Amino acid sequence: MSTFNSELRLHGYWRSSATYRVRIALNLKGLDYEYVPVHLVKDGGQQHSAAYREMNPQELVPTLEHQGHRLTQSLAIMEYLDEAFASTPALLPESYAERAAVRAFAQAIACEIAPLGNLRVMQYLKRHDMDAEAWSRHWMTTTFDALEPMVFAGGAAFAMGEEVTMADCVLVAQMYNARRFGVDLDKYPALVAVDARCRELEAFMRAAPEQQPDAA
Repeated sequence: MSTFNSELRLHGYWRSSATYRVRIALNLKGLDYEYVPVHLVKDGGQQHSAAYREMNPQELVPTLEHQGHRLTQSLAIMEYLDEAFASTPALLPESYAERAAVRAFAQAIACEIAPLGNLRVMQYLKRHDMDAEAWSRHWMTTTFDALEPMVFAGGAAFAMGEEVTMADCVLVAQMYNARRFGVDLDKYPALVAVDARCRELEAFMRAAPEQQPDAA
């Protein structure tokens, strides 16, 4: 299945969308891994502990350990999995142009939405008596407005074509957050359709937040 034999260890949180993306990718690639929960609220946030900070100085999840390496940032981790393991499906297409399109779609969510809805941002907003949920909904809808026409532009089954890619991993995790924060998804039938189709696949089912051992 792979050119590597060392075990994979994923440090993450059940409801973290970034961790959710990586769980989907690991499942799609058919890779066994050990899941190590990092509770983002308990004990003041276990990601802030000295032991975890040594592993990931940003104090964020996920962190993936493999062959002595500690990998951070979900998109970088997914690309690592795609390059390091030959198992199919590929998370990125072969065509340079198609790869760029998938990366752009994934980054639109991972870079434009997710950081603004990150737990530490939400906690900051609440400390300053701001409506954190409304803030999150605003930025999600701003990006979803742009992504909606991109999805079915070619009438494809998944976000960026007829095959599941990294774009779908990122989209499904963000749609979970959209529902949590009450985003009006009736405006996005294409995104909803892709999300529903993906969540029928076993790899996505097993990666769902409520299926994780640390789910509360």
